[in-house]
Amino acid sequence: MRLKVIIPVVLLSISAGVLAFNKLGHNDDPPGRYEVIMNLVGQMLKEGHYQPRAIDDKFSVEVFNKYLRSLDTEKKFFLKSDVDKLMPLSVHIDDELKGAPIDCFRSINTLIKQRVAEAAAIYPDILSKPFDFTVDEKVTLDPDKVDYPADENARKEAWRKVLKYRTLEKLTDLQEMREKDKGKDSVKVKTDVELEAEARTKVKQLYDRYFERLKNRQNDNDRFNLYVNAITTTMDPHTDYFPPDEKRAFEEQMAGKFFGIGAQLKEEGDKIRVVSIVTGSPSWKQGQLKANDVIQKVAQGNTEPVDITGYPVEDAVKLIRGKKGTPVKLTVKSVDGTTKDITIIRDEIVTEETFAKSAIINGQHKIGYIYLPEFYADFNDRNGARSAEDVAKEVAKLKAENVEGIILDLRFNGGGSLQDVVQMAGLFIPEGPVVQVRSRGGDAVVLRDRDKNVQYDGPLAIMVNEYSASASEIMAAAMQDYKRAVIIGSTQTFGKGTVQRLFNLDDFYPVKDGGSLGALKLTQQKFYRANGGSTQLKGVASDIVLPDPYYEVAERKDSDALAWDEIPRAAFTAWYNPVNTESLKKNSEKRMASSPAFKLLNENLNTLKKLEKQETYSLNLQTYKTEQKTNTAALKKYDAVNDKVKELSIVNIKSDVDKFGGDSSKIARNKDWIRIRTKDIYLDEAVNVMNDLIVQSLPKMQRKNQ
Repeated sequence: MRLKVIIPVVLLSISAGVLAFNKLGHNDDPPGRYEVIMNLVGQMLKEGHYQPRAIDDKFSVEVFNKYLRSLDTEKKFFLKSDVDKLMPLSVHIDDELKGAPIDCFRSINTLIKQRVAEAAAIYPDILSKPFDFTVDEKVTLDPDKVDYPADENARKEAWRKVLKYRTLEKLTDLQEMREKDKGKDSVKVKTDVELEAEARTKVKQLYDRYFERLKNRQNDNDRFNLYVNAITTTMDPHTDYFPPDEKRAFEEQMAGKFFGIGAQLKEEGDKIRVVSIVTGSPSWKQGQLKANDVIQKVAQGNTEPVDITGYPVEDAVKLIRGKKGTPVKLTVKSVDGTTKDITIIRDEIVTEETFAKSAIINGQHKIGYIYLPEFYADFNDRNGARSAEDVAKEVAKLKAENVEGIILDLRFNGGGSLQDVVQMAGLFIPEGPVVQVRSRGGDAVVLRDRDKNVQYDGPLAIMVNEYSASASEIMAAAMQDYKRAVIIGSTQTFGKGTVQRLFNLDDFYPVKDGGSLGALKLTQQKFYRANGGSTQLKGVASDIVLPDPYYEVAERKDSDALAWDEIPRAAFTAWYNPVNTESLKKNSEKRMASSPAFKLLNENLNTLKKLEKQETYSLNLQTYKTEQKTNTAALKKYDAVNDKVKELSIVNIKSDVDKFGGDSSKIARNKDWIRIRTKDIYLDEAVNVMNDLIVQSLPKMQRKNQ
């Protein structure tokens, strides 16, 4: 993975202890910038990390392999002999962190520049000649399934197959366009030979940009930043090094300053992947662009799209941004495997859309619905928005409407303020522990709700998915431990149970020339549930599991993630009317088994899993087309799932509608917000579960009120 411009992380806003080590002293022969950063990072990992691994030869080898993968994601640059030659330096990285010369980085850096220059001469030669797509041969695209090329001939052959596959993709696209344009007098019909040449030209343009960036735009500093991040993320996935530019971008991200279409992007190999969608942004309102989608092309309105494969994320962002009110068309490959064009009208991102919002779902029972996109808190303004206070207001409005149950939607909620999650949990339980926080070498501190009052004591359900992380997991875990609510969603939540703090390296070693060393985001604490189990890695297991397409996005996919563990249970008393999750689960499973929508959804998910296991791809035109036709037909069924979901009757609370006044933009945004939820298969089943829970809770609620 190359240098990221925007890195997706979730920080919980709690104070952490100041690292207890001194600033490095200057001497008569001061070390270089790289050496200073390495020394500081090594010291901070050892003395400040919550659970530091031994920085030894074993650690070094893991960093070495990760760094090589980040520089050569497809194994098309280095030769196997290169790796063997560099191997003795693989045990040197731990010494470099302790002050030894950074020989490993410098040797790898010198060699990768040489190999990139050589590869830059390989691809134009291959693409200068037509490909024969009648030959039966295959290519393996997954780098984990191939080794580094044995020699220069093997490397050239690896490049030939990849370039042939990319050309095959372009050729079939062009042939499909030719079929669509048949009969149009204004369009010249091209032959297959002409289209093949055009496809090769397009692939060459793509790789021209890719190599231009590698040779001229990724400099020694960029590769050093990757080197340091290979070290920090081997300690754990959320400990990151930020060079000065990334530090600024990260701080803007945490401040909520997003622009353009409202999608956070990252580079992943030669792809541009969507990290998350900013709530209330044009992308969010349009509704089709999703987290984990890969953006393949960008077009300005109806102009010719630009293939952004191999683009640095900052260049991709420049194409996506534009004037307010103008359209940008994105060609994206979605997490479900389909490729589609999405047109988004550029607009300002409305920050108030990130706040809690409620509605009423009418049906068998009157149900309150609260959507919370994040656990926000404005720490710079005492009168600023706080998520706990806002949710309390929404609960009060729903109670005034005499709802019989409340659904709290935490799907895609990546976390936020710890103080607010503790206060929010207190709206639904009497006083008691909400979460336990432990620092390195210390006892766990129990964070409690100290308010004996319960604002809402009726039936409660919480919706989650694999993107529900950090503070969301604390909230869901607390409600589950107290048996206060039923948790509905993915098999488990994300599994981020750690806390990070950002340290400016300049505070420990001021740079004389006024430059900056960047910053280290360091894992310093860990969360534990009231029942003593960590939310780390395992996340929170849903009581009612709903099938969804999100897989391998959680913490557990990262081999460097900290382990799950547990500490003693905190003393607390379960809810007086505990949720009987078993009966709710049986009813839900019975409904899903007979539901045409869920049957179709499960069929599609099984198809996706089979496609994921595909290791080789045909380079024969007819075989490739047959495979693509079969896959497309199977995946098209996915779009029909929502057609089989009954529409929910969702309405705003009247007082909320009154606040819109005559603001047409707010009215339109609200209409979109309601529309998206009326045909939501997961919300539909959550409503069914809530209907059961209301019936289940009724006898005890009646006895309590007597």
